[in-house]
Amino acid sequence: MKFDILTLFPETITSYINTGVIGRAQNTKQVLSINVHNIRDYTTNPHKKVDDTPFGGGAGMIVQLDPVYRTLMKILKDNPDTKKHIIFFKAGASLFNQSKAISYAQDFNHIIFICGRYEGIDHRVEQYLSNESLSIGPYVLTGGELPALIVLDAVSRYVPEVLGNKESIKEESWLNGTTNEYPQYSRPRSFQPEDPHIVDATAPNQWDVPEVLLSGDHAAIQKWRNEHSS
Repeated sequence: MKFDILTLFPETITSYINTGVIGRAQNTKQVLSINVHNIRDYTTNPHKKVDDTPFGGGAGMIVQLDPVYRTLMKILKDNPDTKKHIIFFKAGASLFNQSKAISYAQDFNHIIFICGRYEGIDHRVEQYLSNESLSIGPYVLTGGELPALIVLDAVSRYVPEVLGNKESIKEESWLNGTTNEYPQYSRPRSFQPEDPHIVDATAPNQWDVPEVLLSGDHAAIQKWRNEHSS
């Protein structure tokens, strides 16, 4: 799977995509290809200026159409045969969810993200240079970089070989009718904190793993997990 990210602040992207699961999938397994493009590199302005005041007046500065167009054209010319989907991030657009993550991974092999900044991007980018406008929630952010990383991460999990354990996506929350995963525990089976009430005044003095998870009874364990996922 190939990703291209158009941004004015590439440094906010690069540190994340080179660490953890995403970093291994890109740099070691090479099942992801993630390219970050600085929109400033494609402006014709000698001072690398990419924003201007909005026509009609108003507060703030608007990212101009021309450098975004030039950046996108370079990507499209370099990748003529990929099955692409271009996503423009903006507040108030349709909300991203798990079903979209799966469909993107299944339907496309090349996803392009356009990250806005300042008061927004010239509307013609959304009109003529994107396939879909997307939001990650009912709030306003300072830019589209965080949404791009969230969508990239969620989609990548459904690309074959990205996850080390294929079983990890078989019991996904948000897909089986629940919005919560069951609680999970690891060693030690019993923990005696120095101050058990440091956060919760009602916490017990000893924090134990539920006995059913130590029983070896797979049917009972599954029943407990189902009950605690609803």
